[in-house]
Amino acid sequence: MRLVLYEPDIAENTGAILRLAACLAVPVDLVEPAGFVLDDRRLRRVGMDYVDQVRLLRHTSWQRFLEARPPGRLVLLTTKAAQAYTDFAFAEGDALLLGRESAGVPASVHALADARIKVPMQPLSRSLNIAVAAAMVLGEALRQTAGFPGGFPGPAPSPTPMDET
Repeated sequence: MRLVLYEPDIAENTGAILRLAACLAVPVDLVEPAGFVLDDRRLRRVGMDYVDQVRLLRHTSWQRFLEARPPGRLVLLTTKAAQAYTDFAFAEGDALLLGRESAGVPASVHALADARIKVPMQPLSRSLNIAVAAAMVLGEALRQTAGFPGGFPGPAPSPTPMDET
């Protein structure tokens, strides 16, 4: 399991996600360009010393990420998905892709995703904070795959078809 941040815009959100990943021993791929420099004090304020503990791999472009990524499914978190993350069967090698806070991912990246999932929300809500959504979905993915540090177990639901939108 890994997190992929596609051209993140907000340093504080990236810091929170890096802290989450460090605490749960999940590697992070950061696809540049980012909307801030990685030594931004805002990123460090939220990520604290955890930023130095995360397994972070920076990619200078989406193409470089695609060339370097390990095998496994690319699972896009998007408000445009039809399938809820709670109905999705995660696998150990999944890469959870998070788009830019301001614009998500472009159609070309969306089309490359093996699956698209969303966090169900009230009809009038547009989106959750990206770090909150990442924590919710990563928690479920680790529960299903018994991937929490120390092998914290959890039963996996039966597989469901992938979203084809």
